[in-house]
Amino acid sequence: MLEFTDLEVGHWISRYIYPFARISGLFMVMPLLGTRMVPQQIRLLLAVAVTLAVVPILPPMPAPDALSLASMVIILNQLLIGIVLGFVVELLSQVFVLAGQLIAMQTGLGIATTVDPSQGASVVVISQWLLFMVGLIFLSLNGHLTLIEVLVQSFFTMPIGTGGWTADDLGSLVYWAAWMFSAALVISLPALTALLIVNLAFGVMTRAAPQLNIFALGFPVTMIIGLFILWLTMTDMALVYQQYMEHLFTFTRKLIKG
Repeated sequence: MLEFTDLEVGHWISRYIYPFARISGLFMVMPLLGTRMVPQQIRLLLAVAVTLAVVPILPPMPAPDALSLASMVIILNQLLIGIVLGFVVELLSQVFVLAGQLIAMQTGLGIATTVDPSQGASVVVISQWLLFMVGLIFLSLNGHLTLIEVLVQSFFTMPIGTGGWTADDLGSLVYWAAWMFSAALVISLPALTALLIVNLAFGVMTRAAPQLNIFALGFPVTMIIGLFILWLTMTDMALVYQQYMEHLFTFTRKLIKG
């Protein structure tokens, strides 16, 4: 009969469970894989597969008592690191969701909402459209592979058992969250500016010809012009997402002290 000593069990936990906690934390919240559309069993299998693939190249792990409080703290710390890395990347997708909502409010398309299956919430159609676009770009640029590469690199720059982030690192996370709103405004600014000019033109028409029903005329015209502007700026949005993704991975490497 097979018998395992406490030392062997502790070695297995330190060798596999600690990396698995950080990797599974990433897969819980990262774009596309961390959504509700991907079953939890699939995410679990992917986390196990990646763990088994990267464990042989990882640096030595701490070996506390398997059932001790120190071991639980290390597991929670690794889980938090993976969740934060995935959350930072997910914020980039939410930039375009927010930009789509800003554009929809100005074009009158804010009433056209749909349920986002990845989040389980109602979002405007323009935001859903942009979310599909950036998801495809993320995959086409191998963003998921780059994110896993950053995660593996974090095991060398932030070894398991050496602590987490400092106050300055947490401050940079707050800055990144604030950057999301400014980036969304920059993306939607061309459409917002064009629609502002259209609204000013309707205002001039109202003053020049008060008998015209501007409300009945302006609503469909604004929607058509808004969709046309969105079509013209779609290519630029894809290029902007590529630039933002490069900025994102620069930030994540700085966050893991890489």
